[in-house]
Amino acid sequence: MTENIEKKWQKKWENDKLFESDPNDKEKLFLTVAFPYPSGAMHIGHGRTYTVPDVYARFKRMEGYNVLFPMAWHVTGAPVIGIAERVRRKDPWTLDLYENVHKVPKEELPNLADPEYIVRYFSSEYNEVMHDMGYSIDWRREFRTIDPTYKKFVEWQISKLKDKGLIIKGEHPVKYCPRDKNPVGDHDLLEGEGVGVNELTLLKFKMDDKILVTATLRPETIIGATNIWLNPDIEYIEVDAEGEHWIITKEAHHNLKHQIKDLNIIREVDPNDLIGGFVENPFTGDKLPIFPASFVSGSYGSGVVFSEPADAPADYIALQDLKNNKELIAKYHLEDIIDDVNPINVCSVKGYGEIPAAEIIEKLGIKDQNDPKLHDATNELYKVEHRKGIISEHIPEYGGKKVAIAREEFKADMIDKNMATTMYDFAERPVICRCGEDCVVKIMDNQWFLKYSDEEWTAKTHEVLNGETIIPKEVKNNFEYYIDWLDDWACSRNVGLGTRLPWDNQWLIEPLTDSTIYMSYYTIAKYLRNMNADDLNPAFFDKVLLDIDSDDVKVDDETVKEIQDEFNYWYPLDWRLSAKDLVGNHLSFLMFHHSAIYPKEKWPRGTVVFGMGLLEGNKMSSSKGNVILLKDAIEQYSA
Repeated sequence: MTENIEKKWQKKWENDKLFESDPNDKEKLFLTVAFPYPSGAMHIGHGRTYTVPDVYARFKRMEGYNVLFPMAWHVTGAPVIGIAERVRRKDPWTLDLYENVHKVPKEELPNLADPEYIVRYFSSEYNEVMHDMGYSIDWRREFRTIDPTYKKFVEWQISKLKDKGLIIKGEHPVKYCPRDKNPVGDHDLLEGEGVGVNELTLLKFKMDDKILVTATLRPETIIGATNIWLNPDIEYIEVDAEGEHWIITKEAHHNLKHQIKDLNIIREVDPNDLIGGFVENPFTGDKLPIFPASFVSGSYGSGVVFSEPADAPADYIALQDLKNNKELIAKYHLEDIIDDVNPINVCSVKGYGEIPAAEIIEKLGIKDQNDPKLHDATNELYKVEHRKGIISEHIPEYGGKKVAIAREEFKADMIDKNMATTMYDFAERPVICRCGEDCVVKIMDNQWFLKYSDEEWTAKTHEVLNGETIIPKEVKNNFEYYIDWLDDWACSRNVGLGTRLPWDNQWLIEPLTDSTIYMSYYTIAKYLRNMNADDLNPAFFDKVLLDIDSDDVKVDDETVKEIQDEFNYWYPLDWRLSAKDLVGNHLSFLMFHHSAIYPKEKWPRGTVVFGMGLLEGNKMSSSKGNVILLKDAIEQYSA
């Protein structure tokens, strides 16, 4: 009964073209929501995402506005390549996921070995489910991001940025999939979305003819180093690093070999043979003992840690644990040295005494080095010392300087003296590509980057943000942080679906870069879908979107005028709606690119950021299978 009523009215809306919006004398309202990546069936989390803007669109129509609410399909990138590859391999988990979770008919499964078939299949299914939901979408503006006409738009957009000097070729650390041999973005990941890349300093502690390299965010605290930590339960190796023999973990080598050329394994090393020995502090020349610690991760940094217990909560509590562990002290013959190892004050910060790490451990009630609160303690103390810390006066050369300034000076000095080098690692793990491979951080050379570090561009992007209404208001602080924090971004890929760089066609444009100003494409998509892509040259988009005249426009003047008028009626975008996990990438990129390409009067007016629907406490993910399909919910409860 309910289904019949729904179908009746949905059919009437369609026949009456109720949601097809064209320029008229009414006040316009143009809103968009992040278009979906259709690599699986639409689930109830998507239902919430697309129902919110639909409700608002309907409300504003009732108020008398001329409302445009369009939809398209983001199908570029590498995720579907990984899915297709797993289908080709007849991976049991993947086949089960698509047959029993996404409910693809068994006879259709072999077709999913073709990545373009995947996106055609699921974008068509999304379209059908959105119709079943009764969304008030203008479907004349529908497109896929691999459509030839859209590719021409992307070529124009990326060329405008390069012409302004905002795309450069160079060397930069990127998230990277070793299997696909491709940089990856958040859309390419099964796990690790939003995880940042940390720049670490590798400090070199000599031990005879070997070097124990320690990775740290705080190189200036080596002044207060008391010992080295190794985890006796982790595999360590000796490697040749440009003639130096380093001791690192086997897991660290997997990451570092993508950053340091010719990092060759020499032999395995038993950490128990090193614990109880001594290394030389490269800054002070002091001899430091090597102690055991279970908190040391083999996969983060080098797997070797220097201990500075005055300012590092993990080091402080691990030292207390060891001093209280008579069995370990006896095992490694540490009786004569353990009592002489005590925290050394390095910096002062208002509100803390000589040993800040001890105070924050007491404040949070941390019991031992395996306490999960240790991570929070480290972050809290790191931030407060970075903002307010001063290097203690007794420290030569650096005493009295702000911690943040001393850190950079100290690091540069150590690198200049070959006592240190730089490495990069993920702030958190795991970071897993959709193909199933653990990602690493790789130094890419001869790669194309968007220059988000450019100060003038950043300042102009802040102007975009300040001109917008942000809902909820407190999210504006997040945007301010990310706009300042964003560094150069690898905008090209080797593998995936998408548009090739017009000036270097060995590269594909990565999927976040090709989807930053597509809201403007919606306004003209109904015209372009039936046009010859070869006619849509840069001169055409210059005229339509920027009103730049040229004799090179291939489309007749009357058509160009009609298309341009449509764009100028709807633009700028009134509201952009998206989830909070896109604040640090897509939503910030949108502001960057609008500031660079469009004049101020075409900058977006408002952004709404909403949270995510959870299923049993976890984010719903089509690629992981923890979803309830929207079409099943419609069948059971109606739209």
